Amino acid sequence: MEMIDTSSPFISGVVFSGGEPTLQKEALTELSRYAKGRGLAVGIQTNGLFPDTLEALIKENLVDKVAIDYKTQWEGFSGLHGGYSTIPAGNYERKLQRSITICKKASREDELPEFEIVLTVFYENAEYIRKISAGIGNTPLVLQQGEHKIPRIRETDPVMTNGEYISKRRTLQEYHPPLTLAELKSIADELGKTVRIRTREIGEITYESDWRRRDARKRKR
Repeated sequence: MEMIDTSSPFISGVVFSGGEPTLQKEALTELSRYAKGRGLAVGIQTNGLFPDTLEALIKENLVDKVAIDYKTQWEGFSGLHGGYSTIPAGNYERKLQRSITICKKASREDELPEFEIVLTVFYENAEYIRKISAGIGNTPLVLQQGEHKIPRIRETDPVMTNGEYISKRRTLQEYHPPLTLAELKSIADELGKTVRIRTREIGEITYESDWRRRDARKRKR
């Protein structure tokens, strides 16, 4: 709260992000009330795992924007491979879909001014993007350039030796760099919708897929 107080003359809003802010429902609610009481907008960045928290915040008009960081199976919610969490895919997917439903309803009813879904894109999870995009309908979508978080390798396999860890880290850095803007645009072209793309190099742009541009040209003829 002290940080909110000292910053409030210079800012228009606060964003609560991760870790996972919605895990601490009471603390997040109290901080959101405090920020709103200071005339500040409140944004929440969440993985969607705690829909009850989002629902409570929306009902009390304590949040102005929700950005759901949609985790794919590869990123760790499959309970099977490649990720860093032991949460079963089914459990996460059910809670995530409830969070999306809550936010979409609130957005339609003007109870939530802004709502978007963010997909952090890696080579390994690109195959999931089209299915997820189709499932969220017309909800604003952000494709975010992913970068391998090297410490997570150790968390995924705690018995990994130092030598194995260094080798794995070098392999990821050398052979799996972040996707380029061109590669992200190529993925977006398959979605048939306008998206926002975020990269480390250029920040954020709005990108209209090639499919939508071709469709627009056909209508003009």
